[in-house]
Amino acid sequence: MTAEGFELGLNSFGEVATDGDRVLSDAETVRLLVDEARLAESVGLDVFSLGEHYREGHNDSATPVLLAAIATATRQIRLGTSVTVLSTNDPVRLYHEFSTLDAVSNGRAQMVLGRASATESFPLFGYDLADYERLFEEKLDLFVRLQRDEPVTWSGTVRTPLVRQRLHPRMPSGGIPTWIGVGGSPNSVLRAARYGLPLMMAIIGGRPQRFAGHVDLYLRALEQAGHTVQPIGQHSLGLVADTDEEAVETWWRYWQPVVAALAEERGFYKPDRARYEAEIDHGALFVGSPETVARKIAAVARDLQLSRFDLKYDIMHLPREARARTIELLGSEVAPRVRELLAKEPTNV
Repeated sequence: MTAEGFELGLNSFGEVATDGDRVLSDAETVRLLVDEARLAESVGLDVFSLGEHYREGHNDSATPVLLAAIATATRQIRLGTSVTVLSTNDPVRLYHEFSTLDAVSNGRAQMVLGRASATESFPLFGYDLADYERLFEEKLDLFVRLQRDEPVTWSGTVRTPLVRQRLHPRMPSGGIPTWIGVGGSPNSVLRAARYGLPLMMAIIGGRPQRFAGHVDLYLRALEQAGHTVQPIGQHSLGLVADTDEEAVETWWRYWQPVVAALAEERGFYKPDRARYEAEIDHGALFVGSPETVARKIAAVARDLQLSRFDLKYDIMHLPREARARTIELLGSEVAPRVRELLAKEPTNV
């Protein structure tokens, strides 16, 4: 991957923003996302992606609908998902939603498929967590078949069979760009390689370089399966501000209570300032001035052979001004600086 071809994008989980002392309503946050996608396009970012969550304070539960709204407000930025929980979606319905999005957006749709790290969708839609692996494996097989084959005949245990089925509107030949999201499982890496799909690594804590083994495994498995080299991407959290100090203090103020609540819920370490600063210095938080963030992205791009980096820029109650400034700086200053750094010392992709 050349420096010119390196992509930078934004990920949002639809988290509620604030405006001054006022917490925005869900509806206001949804409309804000449309505005932020328009801003992302205006500063030259490559991709705007939305997650799929069913938690308090998140407004990304109807991702294809929101992406379709964004499609009508933009002209060229690619539109995708930072995670689509395939396990609790019907692949046929999902195909229809994203083939329609691709048509509305004139070929700009893409997606990241995942098994779900947050599992609220399982009881919400009547699925059993005991079927976690089987649901994803069978539905992925069907979804890939729907994209690549026409007509499709398929049978499995998680839904009714299909017999010589054609879906409309059709996706382009071969389907839309579809990545497999990986949070650390080698089996997920091998699954992506088996289907010849791009790999998106969700790295939200610890040194990103610890995923180098996953990258090597993926590239070897692709070759063994007879597939061509596919893109590798990284999703991480962070904030860009005019100075390092401003970025560090702003993100701490809103990141700390979110991670403290998750620590209580899931039983991992509670955030403290020392751990936080360590994550910024050499971990998975991309927080700082444009130069600081650009240098960190360029470094992990080289180490992990990335062709794409997506920054999750929203976190609960982060002021809308801080969100907007991150978008502006990521597009206008960070992206060109990353490409400049990579041109001097390219990745191996």
